[in-house]
Amino acid sequence: MKTKLKFIDLFAGLGGIRLGFEQACRERGIETECVLTSEIKPYAIQTLKHNLLKDESQNENFVGDIFQVKNEDIPPFDFLFGGFPCQPFSASGKRNGFADTRGTLFFEIERILNYHQPQGFILENVEGLVKHDLESKSDSIGRTLKTILYKLETELGYRVSWKVLDSVHFGVPQSRKRVFIVGTKDQKVCLDNFEPTYKVLNDILEKDKPTMDTDFTKKLFSHFSIQELYGKSIKDKRGGENNIHSWDIGIKGECTKDQINVLNRLFKERRKKQWASEIGIDWMDGMPLTLKQIQSFFPANNLFESFDVKTLLDDLVDKGYIRYEHPKKLVSEATPNGVITSRVYDETKPKGYNIVTGKLSFEINKILHPFEIAPTLVATDMVKIVVPDGNGIRRLTKREGLRLFGYPEDYEIPVKETLAFDLLGNTVVVPVIKAIAERMLDVIETLDVEVMDFEYTGIIV
Repeated sequence: MKTKLKFIDLFAGLGGIRLGFEQACRERGIETECVLTSEIKPYAIQTLKHNLLKDESQNENFVGDIFQVKNEDIPPFDFLFGGFPCQPFSASGKRNGFADTRGTLFFEIERILNYHQPQGFILENVEGLVKHDLESKSDSIGRTLKTILYKLETELGYRVSWKVLDSVHFGVPQSRKRVFIVGTKDQKVCLDNFEPTYKVLNDILEKDKPTMDTDFTKKLFSHFSIQELYGKSIKDKRGGENNIHSWDIGIKGECTKDQINVLNRLFKERRKKQWASEIGIDWMDGMPLTLKQIQSFFPANNLFESFDVKTLLDDLVDKGYIRYEHPKKLVSEATPNGVITSRVYDETKPKGYNIVTGKLSFEINKILHPFEIAPTLVATDMVKIVVPDGNGIRRLTKREGLRLFGYPEDYEIPVKETLAFDLLGNTVVVPVIKAIAERMLDVIETLDVEVMDFEYTGIIV
């Protein structure tokens, strides 16, 4: 093997792929050099330079949009890394219905690999890539991934492996499933049977940080203890027993026990197909129900014959928990691109009461459980996720965010929190990359040994 392995890092983000690869190489005494880094977000570049250029003598080749970089302007390298964004692929292809990759970000990877013919690559993408653009529902992979594999294997000549791996098995307390596509020129890299290691959230949390003290959190703690909040989501959507609705904590105004009961019943009943048939509309998941329909199931027994459900419902409308609206009908419209269906209010049908859901507008989305793992963290959610700290709750710190993705303790994100969480929500989990890189290095070292044995035998003969 070469004493120094050179690589390029495309769509670099926080540089997680290179970090995992560098860690694996460092443990084997292999020197590495990044000859080109491509990234378009200014705050990502700022973060990369802050961590990679520790002194003025260091100089890395940073470029912006990879579309603007010519093949001949990229220095020779051994490995290509890329957590490439997956844009929609056209279903019209020339090979068995495969989608064409021209004009997409994967094409940039393809044209660079084709020109430079490096020793190998590590590519990463969302799990959804596996079944994107299915030709048949029974297929195990979609046309998009088939096209990518065809390009890499048949046209470029790489031995390619791919697998969906979950970060929870690699020593970080976050379940994050991503597909990894790995190739070398000579031998497939095994992506099976990694030795699992596990952590829970409490293993990475900082302690005694300032906690939140807002009207929202005061309402929350007036109804629940800190322990009762572990692992709870806050949204006016389905969520099972681990979900808290806005009416449970009186966000829009305190609710009586009867109001909470009718909201919970309405939440479930409005999904039943029997009501759509009775109203005379196509069924939809979440219909407004008329007063008469609601009175048929609430109250649940005859002990409350004089119960004034209408007054109760109208009060909930005034507070903003429910709407009084017409049901919607399904409308189809022919367009040059095909038939488009949508739902519009049907004013010929009687009005009913419906839960107000819409987009989540609460300042807290989820309270993570300290003795469990975090769900997949994405950029849009991270600013609304909180963790317990003592008897209060607070937002994740940047350091905790980095730990959830396995970044080293000396790595820093010197930008404001919202931008930092945007970068974190789109990054890779470093220990997963390190484990993959170790397998890749095993393959390369094995090939070197085989070549040496062959040459030695030749000399003896």
